[in-house]
Amino acid sequence: MSNTKNVYDKEAIKKIKEMVDDIEICMFCTEVKGVPFRTRPMATLQVDDDGNIWFFSNKTSDKNDEIKDNDTVQLLYAKSSDSHFLTITGKTQIVWDKEKIDKLWSPTMKAYFKEGKDDPNISLLKVTPEEAHYWETINGKMITLLKMATSAVTGTTANIGVEGKIKV
Repeated sequence: MSNTKNVYDKEAIKKIKEMVDDIEICMFCTEVKGVPFRTRPMATLQVDDDGNIWFFSNKTSDKNDEIKDNDTVQLLYAKSSDSHFLTITGKTQIVWDKEKIDKLWSPTMKAYFKEGKDDPNISLLKVTPEEAHYWETINGKMITLLKMATSAVTGTTANIGVEGKIKV
């Protein structure tokens, strides 16, 4: 059995932030109107107080070109070790903001931007969620597996997880 718990407004932002901070890496999908859509792993930098999700990106990348043509993206987060999953569809803006770059910069980004935070190819992607859905176990993976096994043996339905829509 799965419980449904939809979350809205401030609670929605809190849920997105909580899950994204825990999972950190997503599959960032562009050209989502067609099949196959383009996807690549991306490290999330921040979920801000308004629920916007921030990433670094090379301004000359295919990803940025695809966003210029179609700003709708889908972010797929998965942490299989805890059975936590989140999908977000939103609109993306390509942003050049030196102050924001300075705030979000970490030394590991130098692997992608050789000149550091002053690299002329650095840009930010700001994803504003329009729709989101989450799935997560209630008691963690191990207890969930035990509940599933018990259900299979006893023929009862187990309460193993919660899912819901997220509306910012």
